[in-house]
Amino acid sequence: MVNPAPLTRASREFPLGLHSVKGAWSQDGHANVAVWAPGIASMDVHWCRADGTWTSETLVGLDGGVHHGVVGPVAPGALYAFWPTGEDLPGAPGTAQLLLDPYARAVEPIGPAAGADEPPSRSYYSVFLEHTFDWGTSEHPRTPWRDSVIYEAHVKGLTKAHPGIPEELRGTYAGLAHPVMTGYLRDLGVTAVELLPIHFSIDEPHLEPLGLGNYWGYNTLGFFSAHSAYATAAAREAGPDAVLDEFKGMVRALHEAGLEVLLDVVYNHTAEGEQHRPALCWRGLGDRDYYRHDDAGRYVDTTGCGNSLDFSQPRVVEFALDSLRYWVEECHVDGFRFDLAVTLARDENNTFTPRHPFLVAAGASKALRGTKLITEPWDLGPDGWQTGRFPVGWADWNDGFRDTVRDFWLRDVASIAAGGTGSSPARLAGRLAGSADTFAGSGRSPLASVNMVTAHDGFTLADLTAYERKHNEANGEGNRDGSNDNRSYNHGAEGRTEDEGILAAREKSARNVMASLLISLGVPMITAGDERGRTQRGNNNAYCQDNDLAWVQWSDDAASRDMLAATRTLLSIRRDFLAAQPATFPSRSDQSTLLWFNAAGLPMTAQEWNDPATRTVQLLLGSTGGRINGLVVINGSLRETRIHLPSAWILQGQGVAGEQPRSFTQTFDSAARGAPTDAGRLLSGEADTVAADSVRIYRC
Repeated sequence: MVNPAPLTRASREFPLGLHSVKGAWSQDGHANVAVWAPGIASMDVHWCRADGTWTSETLVGLDGGVHHGVVGPVAPGALYAFWPTGEDLPGAPGTAQLLLDPYARAVEPIGPAAGADEPPSRSYYSVFLEHTFDWGTSEHPRTPWRDSVIYEAHVKGLTKAHPGIPEELRGTYAGLAHPVMTGYLRDLGVTAVELLPIHFSIDEPHLEPLGLGNYWGYNTLGFFSAHSAYATAAAREAGPDAVLDEFKGMVRALHEAGLEVLLDVVYNHTAEGEQHRPALCWRGLGDRDYYRHDDAGRYVDTTGCGNSLDFSQPRVVEFALDSLRYWVEECHVDGFRFDLAVTLARDENNTFTPRHPFLVAAGASKALRGTKLITEPWDLGPDGWQTGRFPVGWADWNDGFRDTVRDFWLRDVASIAAGGTGSSPARLAGRLAGSADTFAGSGRSPLASVNMVTAHDGFTLADLTAYERKHNEANGEGNRDGSNDNRSYNHGAEGRTEDEGILAAREKSARNVMASLLISLGVPMITAGDERGRTQRGNNNAYCQDNDLAWVQWSDDAASRDMLAATRTLLSIRRDFLAAQPATFPSRSDQSTLLWFNAAGLPMTAQEWNDPATRTVQLLLGSTGGRINGLVVINGSLRETRIHLPSAWILQGQGVAGEQPRSFTQTFDSAARGAPTDAGRLLSGEADTVAADSVRIYRC
C-alpha cells in the first residue's frame, strides 16, 4: 500500500479576499488569502492573533497579478492588512496604516482622526468576517418596475429625529427596521427605499477642522463593508458581526413590510482622494492598475473627487461586480443606484460607451438578474451627460423631467407673475408621457425613466418654493459649493415668512410639483421628507450637515399634515390607475392611450402646443387593453379657468368609441388643502372651473 502524499496548503487566486479554508485544513482555522496587486513583486499579510499579538506571512502564490497563500490560524474578527514584502513598515501593525483588503467584509478604524494639516493618526484595518444570518421566510418583494415608487432616504437622517422610535434606535439600521418606520413607509404608498451610501466611508480631510463630516457618505473605503456608524451602540460594541446582523435585520424587516431595498453605490472613485494623499488601499496595491491616468501620469478625474477608478481594467470591472453580487447574494438587497455612472462606462480612451463590459456584464449577471439597476447618467468628464443612452436593462435618473417640471410650475410662474411669459405645454407633456424623446433611441420604454424633481443633492421640494438662491454658508466654503441652477421660486419672500398668502401659494406649488411627479409615466422617486414639507433652510448641498438641518423633521403642524395627505392621495390614485391597466402598460407604446385636449375639451392643435400662452391642458390617460380612467387638468396660468371636459363625440373621434368615459369624479385638487372632498360627478362634455396655478385629477 502506497502512503498518501503529505498534505500541502495549496492556495488559490480566487476568491479574492480572506476566506476560511475548506476541507483538510479547515479545522486549524487557516484562511486562503488573495489580493490583486500586479505591480508588486511579493506581498505579506499581517494579522492580529487571538492573544493580541501581530504576525505575518508572505503570500507565496502569484498568478495573473494575484498574490495568494494559505495562512493561519486566523481567528474570526481578526484585524488584518497587506504590505509589500521587504519594504519598511510605516509603523507597528495595528497602529500604522498598512494596506486594506479591497474585499474586506468589515473595516475597523483605529485611533483618533487628524486635522487637514496634520499627519494622519487614524488608521483603518480590514476585519476577517464570515457571517451567517437567519433570513427566515423573508423574500425579495420583486415589485415590477411599473408599480414601483422609490423613496430616497438617509439611514441616519430618516429616523434620527423621529419621536415614535426608541431613542437608542434612532438614526440606525434598527431604527429604519422599527415597525413605526416600516409602517409609515407602507402606509405612504412607496414600494422601495433607496438608501444613500451604506458602504463604509470616511470624511474628507478638509471637513474636520470645520467641525463637519461627510454626512451623505459618498467617500467609500469599504465596498463590501456596512458602515458601522449607522448601527446601534450595542451592535458597535459587540463588533462587526453584530453590525452586519443589524444591517441584514433591517433588510429583512423592510422585505417583510413589502418594501424593496436599493443601495446608492459609489464605484466611480474611492476615499483615497487626490494623487498626493497617503495610500490606504488601492493606491498602495496598484495605483496605475486601479486608477485612471493620463499620458503624463496624472489622475484623470471625471468625478470631482480627486480620482476615478479605471473601468477599462478588467480587474476593476470584476471588483465592482463582485461587490454587487455580495450585496445581493449575502445581504439580499434588491437593486442599486450608481453614482456618476458614466465613469463606470468609460473605455480605454475615456469615452462613454453603452456597450461597456461593465454594463453588459451587470445586465447579464445571473446573480443580479431581477435587481433594479439605476444610473445617475452623468459625470464631470468630457461628454459626461448621457441621460437616455444607457442600454436596455438599466433605468436612468431623468434630469430632463426634473428641469421641465421645475420650469413649468416655478420658474415660469415667477416669470408670468413679473409680467413675462412662461414655456409652452409641449415640454411638460413630453415628460409626463414618459420622455420618449430621451429613451426611445436606446430601445427602452418609459419605465427606464426614473422621474424625480428633487434628490439628496439640491433643494428640497419645500425649499424650491421658498428660496431663489442657495444658502450654503454653514458648509464652510463661502457659499461657493452647490448648484446655482435651481429653477426655483420664492413666491415673493426669501425663506421664512409669516405672510399667509405666500405660505399658501408655496404649499400649492409643492402640491403641483408632487402631482406632476406622481401622475407621470415612468418610475417616480420621492426624496425623504418632501411628503412632509421638509426644509434645509435653503442649503442645497447639505452633504456635510449631520444635524437637524439635514435630518427629516417629524413635525405635526397643519402644513406638514396637508402635504402628507396630498402625497398619500396621489399615490393612491396612481395605484388605482395602474391596477386598471394591463401588466405591460406603459412599456408597450401600442397599448398607451394618452389624449391631450385644450381647455375647451378639443384636441390640441400644433399651434397651441407651441404657444407659451397655452397654459391649460387636459390629459386623458388609459390604454387600449385596459380602461380610460384618469383625467388630469393642468392649469399653469395665473387665472381661474373654465374648462369643458372632453365630450363623448370628441372621444369617439379620437378612436376610443365604446370605452370612453361618460362621467368624471374629482379625486384631487392641488388648490385645496388636506384630503379631497366629494365634489360630485360631472358628465362628459360638461363645464367646470379650475383654480389658477393648479392641478386637478378626475376618476373616469
